[in-house]
Amino acid sequence: MEPRVTVITLGVDDLEASLRFYRDGLGFATDGIVGQEFEYGAVVFIDLQPGLRLALWPRKSIAHDTGLTLSLSNATEMTLGHNVASKAEVDAVMGQAAVAGAAIVKAAHDTFWGGYSGYFQDPDGHLWEVVWNPAFLPQ
Repeated sequence: MEPRVTVITLGVDDLEASLRFYRDGLGFATDGIVGQEFEYGAVVFIDLQPGLRLALWPRKSIAHDTGLTLSLSNATEMTLGHNVASKAEVDAVMGQAAVAGAAIVKAAHDTFWGGYSGYFQDPDGHLWEVVWNPAFLPQ
């Protein structure tokens, strides 16, 4: 299998609240909620970078589509890393997330591996790490 990840889907409980957080709070460009004409089709797509999209899809729709039982979510199962070019940018993004309504889980700090990072949770508890890693600077 060749790695070809094109969509990262986050299960959400309130699609409109998640849309407001990502679009209005974080400033992510999106056409808003699409697919509302289908019973389990309402979804938000956000272009992250060339070839990669973030999808916000109700958890109940994911359960329906997969046939799995809707269960409790656990924030420690995965994180999304947002890599930035400086420590100051980590602080700025963390501040923007807080103003948007994110829960700051761990304030930005120097890391044991020589970088600088902090964690926040979106309204559904998904963890985002905002990170400056001198070994992996963004383009």
